[in-house]
Amino acid sequence: MFIAVSTFTIANDMAPEVRDAFINRPHLVDNAPGFVKMDVMSAKDNPNEIWLMTYWTDEEHYTVWYKNHMRASHQDIPKGLKLVPHSSKVLYFNHISG
Repeated sequence: MFIAVSTFTIANDMAPEVRDAFINRPHLVDNAPGFVKMDVMSAKDNPNEIWLMTYWTDEEHYTVWYKNHMRASHQDIPKGLKLVPHSSKVLYFNHISG
């Protein structure tokens, strides 16, 4: 299994709106080939820090989805959202054991 973890920190106290956007997301990725599941978390000591983990059967399926559907998946980002500069990053993992 392949896991992509996106992290970012909200700069303008819109964490409640971001959480609502994830809760009410349109589930566009759910039917993508190779998609397994998505987890979204916020840090307990910093609710403005968001971690988005997507699980895939393999890296190739993730790469195809990322190249072809990334824009559509971000269409419902709350208007006016600002991120802490340089806080966004994507980490990639190979799942070893569950």
